[in-house]
Amino acid sequence: MFKNYQFKWFFIVTAILTIVTMISLLLRHNSLVDVKWWEYPEYSLQISLTLFACWMIHGFFLLHEFSWLKNYAKHVLSNATATLVTFALAYILYNVLPPTTLVSNGVPFDTISDFIVHFIGAFLASIVSYVVFYSAHTSTALQSSQLENEILEQAHLRAQLISLQQQISPHFLFNSLSTLKTIASDQPTKNYIVQLAAVYRYVLNFNESYLTPLKDELTFIKSYLYIMNERFEDALLVDIKIPDEHLLFMIPPMSLQLLIENAIKHNTLSPEQPLHITILTDDSPALIVTNNLQLKKVAEDSTGTGLKNITERYKLLIHKPVQIINNGSYFSVNLPLLNK
Repeated sequence: MFKNYQFKWFFIVTAILTIVTMISLLLRHNSLVDVKWWEYPEYSLQISLTLFACWMIHGFFLLHEFSWLKNYAKHVLSNATATLVTFALAYILYNVLPPTTLVSNGVPFDTISDFIVHFIGAFLASIVSYVVFYSAHTSTALQSSQLENEILEQAHLRAQLISLQQQISPHFLFNSLSTLKTIASDQPTKNYIVQLAAVYRYVLNFNESYLTPLKDELTFIKSYLYIMNERFEDALLVDIKIPDEHLLFMIPPMSLQLLIENAIKHNTLSPEQPLHITILTDDSPALIVTNNLQLKKVAEDSTGTGLKNITERYKLLIHKPVQIINNGSYFSVNLPLLNK
């Protein structure tokens, strides 16, 4: 967190103001011989402490949001607070530290005019610190935003390139399925082709958006499960319990399919020991996909890209974590749902 306080610029501003004010005091002094060597670091310490107070106050106000304080009022309050604290600190240091030849050439705290001069100095120190801190903070935030935009743009371009590379083959297959449906003679074959075509239609279109309604994802999953049930029959049992009020929430497309595919890939399936997959939602709201664990004795080659792909998309799109639970008897993944 403290790296956001731009301390590099604090040291630069402190060094510049210390050198400038010290030269000004020396020029007003008739003889440099009377100035002891230890007066220079002592004076530098006084300048550093007062500027540090300004810097931390401005950092606190600029790096935090206050619901009760409007943006313009926050800047005014930041400068007012920094000015008062700096003035008070300068007064305390003047009275606590022993008098020196160097500081004696400055303005004391004897008259009202002296107090006004010191107050103006505190205000100028606050303004200088504020301008530098605000400029450095804005520049850093802008650079960070530009970097994130470039990363997202590159990722989007890569996704578009992959989509273009894969577009010819899926479109050809989709058109071939439509033709196959018309020439198929029995109804079970027609039904299978219809569901397979629905799966490919969804796969072809999912790159058009980063998020999809849970309702559309479930429609796709039902077609996908129809195909899986034709393959595994009673060895795969899927129970979907999603209330209607959760159907309009959003999730990254293909997330649910990746979780089901992951469960099928890593577990054994048989009529005697079927794989049970439960899909439901809670009020957080989140989509919860749970399956019993009956891992294969010989694990299939896996790159681990399924779950990794889901967690990375959630970090980029929703900024919410994906919760994964493995207690040895069941495996569960919680996908946060986004309100449309």
